Amino acid sequence: MVQKKSQNGKTVTIEQIGSPIRNSQIQRATLKGLGLNKMRRRRVLEDTLCVRGMIAKVRHLVRVIDEG
Repeated sequence: MVQKKSQNGKTVTIEQIGSPIRNSQIQRATLKGLGLNKMRRRRVLEDTLCVRGMIAKVRHLVRVIDEG
C-alpha cells in the first residue's frame, strides 16, 4: 500500500466499521471524502486538522488503526 506523506511526515490509517445506512447525507459525504465507501475498507491519509475533523464527524462509523 502506498503511503501518503504530509509535510510533517505524519499519516493516519482509518478503517470503516459502520454502515452509512440510516445516517445523514452529510455523514455519507464525509465518508466519501475520506475515501471510504464499504465496510472494512482502510485508507492511509495525511494527519491534518481537516482529516481529523472529518474523522470526528463520523467517529461512530470509523476506527483509527495507526497514527504514525
